[in-house]
Amino acid sequence: MARPPKPRRVEFVPEIRVFKPVGVPVRHLEEVVLTVEELEALRLKDLEGLEQEECAARMNISRPTFQRLLTSSRYKVAEALVGGKVLRVEGGHYQLAERRFRCWECKYEFSLPFGTGQRGIDLRCPNCRAQAVHRIDYLRHGFGKQRWGGRFDESKE
Repeated sequence: MARPPKPRRVEFVPEIRVFKPVGVPVRHLEEVVLTVEELEALRLKDLEGLEQEECAARMNISRPTFQRLLTSSRYKVAEALVGGKVLRVEGGHYQLAERRFRCWECKYEFSLPFGTGQRGIDLRCPNCRAQAVHRIDYLRHGFGKQRWGGRFDESKE
């Protein structure tokens, strides 16, 4: 019996999920389905220009698994473009990555999914309602000297 696949970590889910050739109704075209994690592999490697090891680490998968995802996604995109097919992004086995935040006032930590549109400067702490929120990474470190929340104290780094 095969082991169930681990969910792949993705940081981006597209708002636009269907791409098609202009001037031809969808009902007359064949369709190619690109999974969300295949799109994430393309985004990390080809758009962000990261090395495969870093891409695999960000998706929480092995490098050979990342290579298989990347090969599959590139084939599907080429098939859709060359064959004039509809490219639909949907499905897969993934888990949406989250952005983590900490409040300067009460030290409360919370997470929001990527793509919510809110930045740290726009957030209020859900615990104390202070507008003193800054972003932290998965190791609970801050991101540089960002002045989110209208204040910055170097002694708290």
